[in-house]
Amino acid sequence: MKKWVMALSTLLMVTSLAGCSSNYVMATKDGNMLLTQGKPKVDKDTGLIGYTDEQGNRRQINSDQVTQIIER
Repeated sequence: MKKWVMALSTLLMVTSLAGCSSNYVMATKDGNMLLTQGKPKVDKDTGLIGYTDEQGNRRQINSDQVTQIIER
């Protein structure tokens, strides 16, 4: 019985942690699909969208070039 409860609690923790950081897809005007780690953030002062790519690198793109941002 204890093993069953431990397995269930571990499964619940893993699924709750996985839900905390959603990944997104950004579609650009030139047809590219940019995959991100976490939600992209818009800097209203500069008009740039900052995001972290799949390799963990911080990047920015002009918000005029992005047509759609979708949670995956």
